[in-house]
Amino acid sequence: MSSGRYEDNRVCKLLGIRYPVIEAPMTWITWAELAAAVSNAGGLGVIGHNAGARTPSADAVETGERLRLQIRKVKTLTDKPFGVNLTVALPDYPPGGKAYSDQCLKVILEEGIPVAVMVGAAPEVYARQLKDAGIKVVHRSIPVNVDAARRAEQAGVDILAAVGFEGGGHVGHDCIPTFVLIPQIVDAVRIPVVAGGGIMDGRGMAAALALGAEGVYIGTRFMAATECAAHPNFKQAILDAADTGTVTCVGEMGVLRALRNPALERVIQMERTGSTPLERAKLYAGGFRRGMLEGDLVEGTLGCGAGAGLIKEVKSAADIVQEIIADCEKTLAGL
Repeated sequence: MSSGRYEDNRVCKLLGIRYPVIEAPMTWITWAELAAAVSNAGGLGVIGHNAGARTPSADAVETGERLRLQIRKVKTLTDKPFGVNLTVALPDYPPGGKAYSDQCLKVILEEGIPVAVMVGAAPEVYARQLKDAGIKVVHRSIPVNVDAARRAEQAGVDILAAVGFEGGGHVGHDCIPTFVLIPQIVDAVRIPVVAGGGIMDGRGMAAALALGAEGVYIGTRFMAATECAAHPNFKQAILDAADTGTVTCVGEMGVLRALRNPALERVIQMERTGSTPLERAKLYAGGFRRGMLEGDLVEGTLGCGAGAGLIKEVKSAADIVQEIIADCEKTLAGL
């Protein structure tokens, strides 16, 4: 497939990729195999937190070494650029989170990766160290709004990932829908913006480009990739999801969007009974591994975007990337 339209695309030039499609990192399930497959297909694959692990660790050094193994595995599977997720953790949430983030930064710098995808509210915490090491920085701001975008640009990040309220997992407190978020962010900064939140196919990518984004940041569609470590039960639940299949609740990191199930219904009920965001977050946070990696559809937390109802088939990452690009071109040509 010709790169055509994207030869002068700033996201592609900065990251050294063929298509401006970034696989959004997701805890536990975006491991080396998926990241390499997306990169080999011409996008940017990204390793997520706890990639390749089956059990949690209370040791920051162990967490860093697990990440190191995944980075080295990606390097055996692709010679294309790839990224690694780095969370800008709050000092007290999750407990000890800053120590984990600092250790992951240490491993990232030692392993000389090409791209870091930072997630959090304070890009200045790590941006300069990454940039000084020659690493390109994509920043997914949580919360995401015009002020946060300007803060990221001032911190020196290369690309801003703006994810709207339709996105899966945590999307911050502002709850701005993608359709109105992206043009306001694009107007506010000079750096390239990639759009996320509800983008599942080439039609969504075409819409994002029309709004001024220079690429897309896609999570949920890649959950249903052959190479994704998500449990088959979770993948099937995505295929079975209807347009009303996801719900939201408010935790310590803002709004969480996930597939509707008994565990999330209890968290939503807690919102009506005077619980705190931290209390609710503690209830659902431990369920991500149980739901997404182990396939518990009742008691697990199944982080998922609102566009899950558009996904009808598990496909290889290469087929997903190629289909998105082809459908985007077809959509734009038909306007």
